[in-house]
Amino acid sequence: MAQNTDIVLAADDWTQLTNADITSITFQNKGTYYILVKGTTDATKPTNDDGAVRYNPGQGERNVLLSDLFPGIAAVRVWAYGLKSLEVLVSHA
Repeated sequence: MAQNTDIVLAADDWTQLTNADITSITFQNKGTYYILVKGTTDATKPTNDDGAVRYNPGQGERNVLLSDLFPGIAAVRVWAYGLKSLEVLVSHA
């Protein structure tokens, strides 16, 4: 299901940015602290930060293919982790 919205991350927990299996995504860290972004092959919440990419405040990706962002796995879902609660813009089809 397509979405274009802001998602509030829970502090110290993985929050799913996607609401369906996708192939590309746009997102931006709108907070004042870094986030970690991780792809998964299904809707199972990550249990660690292995393979996660760090995005500082204001950073993100514009319509990036998940196969380019996470080339080592067949990712279809995207998650974000923040040490503090903050907003992330997310848009995908």
